Amino acid sequence: MTRASDLARLMGAGGTLNAALSVDTISEKTSGSGVTIDSLNIKDSGIGGSQIGGRRNIVINGAMQVAQRGTSQTGITASANEGYSTVDRFAFDGSGHNAVFTATQSTDAPTGFSNSLKMDCTTADTSIGASDYLMLQTRLEGFDVQQLKKGTSSAEKVTVSFYVKGNASATYTCELQDDENGRTNGQLFSVTTDWTRVVLTFDGDTTGTIPNDNTIGLRLNMWFHVGSTYDGGTFTSNQWTGTANQRVGSITSFFDSTDRTFFLTGVQLELGSQATPFEHRSFGEELALCQRYFYQYEGTAVEWIYCEGNTSNHKFWAFQLPVSMRAVPSFSHGFSHGTSNGVTISSIALLSSSDSRIITRVAYASANGSANTMHHTDGWNGEYAFLSAEL
Repeated sequence: MTRASDLARLMGAGGTLNAALSVDTISEKTSGSGVTIDSLNIKDSGIGGSQIGGRRNIVINGAMQVAQRGTSQTGITASANEGYSTVDRFAFDGSGHNAVFTATQSTDAPTGFSNSLKMDCTTADTSIGASDYLMLQTRLEGFDVQQLKKGTSSAEKVTVSFYVKGNASATYTCELQDDENGRTNGQLFSVTTDWTRVVLTFDGDTTGTIPNDNTIGLRLNMWFHVGSTYDGGTFTSNQWTGTANQRVGSITSFFDSTDRTFFLTGVQLELGSQATPFEHRSFGEELALCQRYFYQYEGTAVEWIYCEGNTSNHKFWAFQLPVSMRAVPSFSHGFSHGTSNGVTISSIALLSSSDSRIITRVAYASANGSANTMHHTDGWNGEYAFLSAEL
């Protein structure tokens, strides 16, 4: 009769399975002189004991493929153009500094990738105030990080991996941040002038559970410029802490020179202590994941679907969303406030949202005094709308 140990040995013969694979459980059914295998559970001990296959990367747009807002943003400062400026799902957060930089969706990328996020310092700032900082972050929903088991006795290790390069050698900090419980865990990483892959495994945190909802569950941060408020204490690598001045180690200031650049791609966060190859997804799938948080509607003419009458001066515009958004989005538009068929748009605002439908109200004043002279087919070419449900 073939037992589990024998089967595991036989399966490894001939090099048909990776050495890290092991037979975890075998259910046997004895029938006469033979054994029928009812179920076979194979695990990879190097991936946190999790099942082989399935989606691994919790980060969205880690290959920097999607950039709905545009491929470049200049003039980014502590007070202007921060937040989500170029590639989707990666936002800049800074305060206090007087530096200026540009962010670009670049085509400079390691083998196997097409894009990266490039940062380029255009105005340096070598005087670092205590509360000054700049970080790049991607924000993950609570719904999507429950498998980390944070705040429980069985909290899981997670591994972060990414590709980086710069104009010169540098050291920065990569950090996991739990907003809900004020907990952070950081590790230093190095950058050279060549593309290199960084792999960092973070211990699980048995303190502070993450809510299972659509708010920020976890941030993945990269610190590039920091004052003593955040690095003035004793930094311990890979240690969860609630103390602000222990968050960041001794890092290079990205703003030390206008020669300074930084490139990033292939960002992956996965369960377990083993970094697996980057999980490439199709552009269409990555775009749909991004559109849960931000969607740019572009049309060729407005379709007005209803007019309230001669005195109300309102019409409505509706269009379909490609995916369900995380929450009711904010709404901004790119109409030129001109005239068409004697009608001038005076305002536009979001009225309501559902999982698949957006309705907007357009208030207008007719040049000829009759509010219903603007018909269903009237419109402006090249209009667009931004809908944001970002974390």
